[in-house]
Amino acid sequence: MHSAVEQIFFWSFAVAAVMFGLLALYLGTGWRGGRLGGLLLGAVGTSALWCALSALFGRLTPSLPMLAGVAVAGLARQALWSLFLLGLLRVAVPADARGAAPRIFAGAGLVLFGLLAAMTFFGGPLDVSRRGQLLPALLFAIWQLALVEQVYRNFPPTSRWGIKPLVVGLGCAFAFDLYLFADAFLFGRIDADVAAIRGLVHALAVPLIAMSAVRSHDWTFRVTVSREMVFHTTALAACGLYLLLVSGAGYYVRWFGGDWGRSLQMVLLFSALLLLMVVLFSGSVRSRLRVWVGKHFFVYRYDYRNAWLKFTRALTSPPAGQTSEQGLIGALANLVESPGGVLWQRDADGMFRPRAFLYQTDQGGEEPGDGPLCMLMRTRGWIVNVDEWRTRPEAYDGIAVPAWLVAHTDSWLVVPLLCEEELIGFVVLAAARAPVDVNWEVLDLLKTASRQAASYLARATALAALLEAQKFDSFNRMSAFVVHDLKNLVAQLALLLKNADRHKNNPEFQADMLLTVENVAERMRALMQQLQNKSPMEPRRLVDLADVCTRIVAARGPGISLECDTELAVLAHAERLERIIGHVVQNAREATPESGRVGVEVRREGAQAVVRVTDEGCGMSAEFIRERLFRPFQTTKTNGMGLGAFEVQQYISELGGRVAVDSTPGKGTRVTLYLPLTDRVERFAA
Repeated sequence: MHSAVEQIFFWSFAVAAVMFGLLALYLGTGWRGGRLGGLLLGAVGTSALWCALSALFGRLTPSLPMLAGVAVAGLARQALWSLFLLGLLRVAVPADARGAAPRIFAGAGLVLFGLLAAMTFFGGPLDVSRRGQLLPALLFAIWQLALVEQVYRNFPPTSRWGIKPLVVGLGCAFAFDLYLFADAFLFGRIDADVAAIRGLVHALAVPLIAMSAVRSHDWTFRVTVSREMVFHTTALAACGLYLLLVSGAGYYVRWFGGDWGRSLQMVLLFSALLLLMVVLFSGSVRSRLRVWVGKHFFVYRYDYRNAWLKFTRALTSPPAGQTSEQGLIGALANLVESPGGVLWQRDADGMFRPRAFLYQTDQGGEEPGDGPLCMLMRTRGWIVNVDEWRTRPEAYDGIAVPAWLVAHTDSWLVVPLLCEEELIGFVVLAAARAPVDVNWEVLDLLKTASRQAASYLARATALAALLEAQKFDSFNRMSAFVVHDLKNLVAQLALLLKNADRHKNNPEFQADMLLTVENVAERMRALMQQLQNKSPMEPRRLVDLADVCTRIVAARGPGISLECDTELAVLAHAERLERIIGHVVQNAREATPESGRVGVEVRREGAQAVVRVTDEGCGMSAEFIRERLFRPFQTTKTNGMGLGAFEVQQYISELGGRVAVDSTPGKGTRVTLYLPLTDRVERFAA
């Protein structure tokens, strides 16, 4: 059964071995061959080995080989740490200012190390009552502590930032060794409790050594510690320390609290856990911790790569339940630990008004686009610090704080959104959760981010306007086609009225007139329905070309011949296809004199149905067909709109067909529509 001190000794050195081993692995993956880096890597590696052997020595039965292994690993560790520190001292002291002092100091260390090695291997079994055995270890600990002090003293003040963590970590470790050996030398015994925690004390220096390795690029380590890792590690360490303190307090209350001790202990522990959960879920505490980590662990406040990636992601993919404008506010607010804000945009009258809110309420207000605040942001691109503006208005050209901004007591920063030097809006950020120093770094990042946000906002606004314009364009195009069809229907009614004087007493003409009027009324109802539904299309279905062409010829009156095959089916919109073919037939009839004829022929040619309309009219030139026939708003008619031929080509192409035109001026025109036949002709046969 191991004693409590033996247990502490084992776990102390075991934890130290794991931490030094992880640091050695971390440094080994990033080492790029530097001499100082190699010495540091060797020192960390031998420290891990020494701690591991010491832990085994404290747990297993001691033996001579194990004792020798611990001694050799300990001497190697001391030698490598000393060489590494001497290398740093050589770098810190210029060559022309070194003199003899560094060489004397290094020689003294070499002599002390030789004595320590000789006493370790040739001094016989350790007997602490013989103080001469402890004297080399004590003197060497003093020399190492002095070496650390010399390294820090000789480094230029501008470069001490990189070695400070290393100096603190190793200085504390060597100071602990000095205390341990000094106590043993004075009292003739080794304090078992102090010796048991030696490994843990050395392990506490590991994070500081790693921090210096990251900061000092001259040691040729390509290693980095992300801010997220430092943040979470610091938070975890703080939580662990907090729980340890609470546990210690709980045990104190339990042992000294009498009959109420256990109850008070449970109340204390539960209250402490509740407080810890409140802190963990507090955005203000997290913000303060991030500010503290960025201020004390890094040269620059921001990790610009991660900050920019997060900012871009927040712009393009806002959190669920937030609009793109709210995502823009959140992206800017997160850069300065602000909980939210208000986005102001310019309206058509030139006034800026609130448009989006993130964890803020609308308190009204408006700002003129040509007012002093907007002109200041537009011309200078300044980010306005509201607190500074209220206390030092002369810093902002003496401009008075607007009434709406005075009412927003929580306002902190006004960030302009400039796109191509045009102010398209600004964001009023609420006060930060933690105190943030608005220095040049914060201002530069906010200015760059606001430019990106303004570009994104301008693009989103332009896209919304484009979509709205496309909707109007689609509706206007549909309206133009509907008006064109109405014109054709009016032309049919006008033709009926023209012939009514001559044929009004003819029963056949009367029947044909009623049929035409009924067809026109039905077509007009369909067109009105299209306008009301804002959709020019209906679902495609099988259409029999023979039936369609028969109705077209019947509606246009006499003078048109029809020859067609049966069972020719195409997949189309019945009414629109009838309108398209009817337009071609109507054009042919209008171009043909009363003595001429118009022929319609519907045939099968392979996998295609062919609708061929031939007339004996005035014809068209090749140049007109090529340059003007199928272009919108191009017409030779005095009352035409120039949309009929354009719609014919558009719709036939949409169905997968094509239009061919053969015409000779003065002789006539032949228009051929090629349409793909459907494979479901058997439905008509049934």
